[in-house]
Amino acid sequence: MKTTMQWKGYIAKIEYDPDIREFYGIVQNATSVITFYGSSVEKLEQEFENSMLEYFKVCEEKGRKPDKPYSGKFSIRLSPQIHGRIATSALQAGKSVNKWVSDTLEHSVLGNN
Repeated sequence: MKTTMQWKGYIAKIEYDPDIREFYGIVQNATSVITFYGSSVEKLEQEFENSMLEYFKVCEEKGRKPDKPYSGKFSIRLSPQIHGRIATSALQAGKSVNKWVSDTLEHSVLGNN
C-alpha cells in the first residue's frame, strides 16, 4: 500500500484518522507544518495541491521564501573506518569523495551505471 504522495517535489506521508474517518497528509520535506485531509485519493490530491498553493501564498504575504523540497545537500555521520574506506574508493576511482558518494547513491537508488 502506498503511504506517500508527491506534488512538485514535495512529499506527504498519508495516514488514516479513524476518529474523523478520513485520510490525512503531512508534508515531510518542509520545515513548516503543512497538512491536508480527504476521503478519497482524488480529494487528497486536490487538497494537497490546495494546501501547497496556500502555503506559497502565505510565504509571499510574509515576504519569506518557501522551503525547497530538497536542497541537494546531504550530511551523514560515519565511523572513521567507513569514512576511510570511502575516501580510498573515491581515490581509486579518480573522483572526489562527494562525487563518488553521489554516484554510488545514485546507482543504488536509480540502478544507473
